[in-house]
Amino acid sequence: MTGHVRIVNDPIELVPLIITFNNPKFKELYELLNKNWLTEEEMCKHTDDEVVADCLAILKKGNLVEEQWRMPQQGQKPVKEFRTTYSKFRANFQCSMTELGDLLHIAVSTHENLRKLVDKIEKEIEGGNSSINDMARKFNCNTTIVKGLAKRIPQFDVKGQTLVLIERNE
Repeated sequence: MTGHVRIVNDPIELVPLIITFNNPKFKELYELLNKNWLTEEEMCKHTDDEVVADCLAILKKGNLVEEQWRMPQQGQKPVKEFRTTYSKFRANFQCSMTELGDLLHIAVSTHENLRKLVDKIEKEIEGGNSSINDMARKFNCNTTIVKGLAKRIPQFDVKGQTLVLIERNE
């Protein structure tokens, strides 16, 4: 187990943490990675491939795992292995209760309206509009909601004041 402290300075960074610990399978994988370096194949022995891929995407997005190349046996290819980066947590931010409520809702909700908003945001990005502020105005919501959704959805990420689509195999 590492001795690093995860210092959260932006409430948006809570979303990957909440998603990880709200999903029993993600939490189980996190606990396994907290004890050992594991490859994706080794993680798949504990749960199915899609769960591992989704969990790793969220953990990477939240900077909650580190990776390195495992030295292979002679004649084999090297593979990436993963381990949790942090064993402790500290919050250092202030936000409105509305923003906090929005982030908690985004992290734990399966509401259809969020799915529709994600689809609209994805179409905007594909159409060339990546501005978080523009999307918040267009969809009549605050920027916290747009950023929070980007932290929840594996194919999105926040880069400064813009959203980007990311490749699944990153």
